[in-house]
Amino acid sequence: MVETTKDALKIAVPETDETNVGTYFVSNYPPFSLWNREHVPAVETVLDRQANADLPVGLYLHIPFCRKRCKFCYFRVLTDKNSSEVESYTGALAKEMALYADRAVLSNRALKFVYFGGGTPSFLSAAQLLSLVEKLRASVSWDDAEEVTFECEPGTLNRSKVDALKQIGVTRVSLGAENLNDALLRENGRAHLSADILRAYEWIRAADFPYVNIDLISGMAGETQENWDDCVRRTIELAPDSVTIYQMELPYNTVYSREILIEGKPTPIAGWRQKRTWVREAFAAFEAAGYHVSSAYTVVKNSKACNFSYRDSLWHGADMIGMGVSSFSHVGGVHYQNLDLFEAYLSAIEEGRLPVQRAFPMRAAERVIRELILQMKLGRVDAGYFRDKFGREVLDDFSGAFGSLKEGGVLDWAGDDIELTRDGLLKIDEMLPNFFLPEHRNVRTT
Repeated sequence: MVETTKDALKIAVPETDETNVGTYFVSNYPPFSLWNREHVPAVETVLDRQANADLPVGLYLHIPFCRKRCKFCYFRVLTDKNSSEVESYTGALAKEMALYADRAVLSNRALKFVYFGGGTPSFLSAAQLLSLVEKLRASVSWDDAEEVTFECEPGTLNRSKVDALKQIGVTRVSLGAENLNDALLRENGRAHLSADILRAYEWIRAADFPYVNIDLISGMAGETQENWDDCVRRTIELAPDSVTIYQMELPYNTVYSREILIEGKPTPIAGWRQKRTWVREAFAAFEAAGYHVSSAYTVVKNSKACNFSYRDSLWHGADMIGMGVSSFSHVGGVHYQNLDLFEAYLSAIEEGRLPVQRAFPMRAAERVIRELILQMKLGRVDAGYFRDKFGREVLDDFSGAFGSLKEGGVLDWAGDDIELTRDGLLKIDEMLPNFFLPEHRNVRTT
């Protein structure tokens, strides 16, 4: 039983509506700050253990290079690497894949999904990309994968690169537009402008990928109601298969955060109520245009069968092997992260060892919480799923948390069907720490 009585809860509500410095988005559990070197041996143990062949497994490839660093970016990105260093890195990725190829955990398991993330995967030239995939395929095949996703920064694309994406089997292109206003894009440090978005989108559509996604961000520095309405309208006119809308936040290691903490500048980002209002308005506009809300961040065309294998597999406990500098993995109930420094990562690969920096083996209760909070981002949870998989009655085990949210009018349930209201969905990340184990509620995320 997890203790979640109302007296034990520390509700995770921002002290102010202002967007302060700190991580808000919940992407995993337990928090990353608890992962450490002490648990790295658990990684070798789980990789040498044969997994259930029915448990989905996927591959994440981190391409850390970017043309420039956005002012709101907190990821491990590199803007100072030349062509030779990029070639060394892609070679290391292929060698890392080879280190995994014969491990027991992958035996008799086909990849369900592949995700090229960053950084900027489309920073690679067409030749570099084709060479990387050729080397990877010496160790692994994704010919039968349900989904191969590739993130693109609009200004890095050209026709030959789009053709290369098609050639390597990409099924979903995710275009990081973020906004369609040039002044906002410049202010927030984006490397592309609106003309790059429109030109790249035309090439992508002409190549006829099965799915095309556009990323937007609510509440970027300088955003106004008039511009947000225009951004949503123009995105609807483009008619992508899905749209992802994130609410801007300010993790500690961003340019904006340093300006606030060190230089004493005011936050340039809209408050949480305003950001949620903008996302609510966007959701309504997309629904009126024939989309449906698929998660707290995503709308999908009603006429398009998008199954989001990457998202849905991970949120239901699938294994994922992350490759590349600073990438994250989840295998057999063990979380782990690669070395986060470029040279250290390359050195480990050259020495023929997995470049693991820190790890965290989850306990049974933590596995339940992880899947519960991630699936809540869909706006609905099936309590029967947790009964069948874990033998747990989540409505009883987390009665305090569920009860508080019901009283707050953001969630309700009937039988096994737990449903969030639209307001609840839009502030889901604020509510999720209520389901954490008590010792995890007041620790830093990263």
